[in-house]
Amino acid sequence: MLSFQAQILKFDSNGEKSGWSYIEISRELAQQLKAGYRRSFRVRGKIDQESVVGLALTPMGEGHFILALKASLRKKIGKEEGDVVQLELEEDIDFKIEIPTDLESCLCEDETWINQFLSLAKSHQHYFIKWINEAKTEITRTKRIALTVEAMEKQLDFGAMIRMDRARRNS
Repeated sequence: MLSFQAQILKFDSNGEKSGWSYIEISRELAQQLKAGYRRSFRVRGKIDQESVVGLALTPMGEGHFILALKASLRKKIGKEEGDVVQLELEEDIDFKIEIPTDLESCLCEDETWINQFLSLAKSHQHYFIKWINEAKTEITRTKRIALTVEAMEKQLDFGAMIRMDRARRNS
């Protein structure tokens, strides 16, 4: 378990990451978590005594990573941009992604859709699944599954699908 302190930062303007609150993970710290790895991977542990699992470290180039902190987590720990947090992290080797049955049924209607979904990095599969699972109504869930299927048909990643949907709604 790697222990260190870090300051919470926030992207002002950085494409799809604009407005994100995050912690920088230096190349040296990332190497201690998962040596020789430069792609996104999951970590677990504690942030200011709040247990966390399955959080993604996102590569930012040159071996550096960021750990995004959702508002709900920041609220639990009572911290915001500029505050320092204590982290205890290790690679989350137990993190598994299970495709919801309703999503899997839709994706399996066309072999190319399910193959496209399974070809995505686990972190990108997780974005789709989490987004679908966070729907508060069945209507919203159904719309999100339909958008996911459309994204697989068009070979879009999660960010590209969200941008496509926003552009469609704004036109």
